[in-house]
Amino acid sequence: MPIIDPLTVPVKTGSIYPEPYAGMMRGRSSLRLGEAGGLTQFGVNLVTLEPGALSSLRHWHRHEDEFVMVTEGTCTLVQDAGETVMHPGDCAAFPAGSSDGHHFINRTDSVVRFLVIGSKAPREVATYSDVDLRVELEGGKARFTYRDGTDFKGPR
Repeated sequence: MPIIDPLTVPVKTGSIYPEPYAGMMRGRSSLRLGEAGGLTQFGVNLVTLEPGALSSLRHWHRHEDEFVMVTEGTCTLVQDAGETVMHPGDCAAFPAGSSDGHHFINRTDSVVRFLVIGSKAPREVATYSDVDLRVELEGGKARFTYRDGTDFKGPR
């Protein structure tokens, strides 16, 4: 099994979100470790959040399981029921189809890192809990819509 040198993995910054949501992801970056190792059935990403940064909009996946383990720093997990502070070694699991939206926020003055492992469904739909937005992913392409399925043209 080949060793993946994180120093050789390109840092992914920015977001595929349409504006104004893309701008909200400043301070978030990730290393696509699974992709760097040639994995195709599930993704493995090491996410870094600078102080004040969000991991994503609060969301849930229709077809993909997601698992997170904090590796450095302290972050806040936000879900429907409220907030939970997570420390290194803490884990969270988000089963496919559970409509309890989640995301992570770095409310500290230090960098936070966490490992995200998720299945790669051939077709995925993610719904964003706090805004009228969802994304359909298929064949490497993203289509953003409102929750009713009509094309996204900006916040309404």
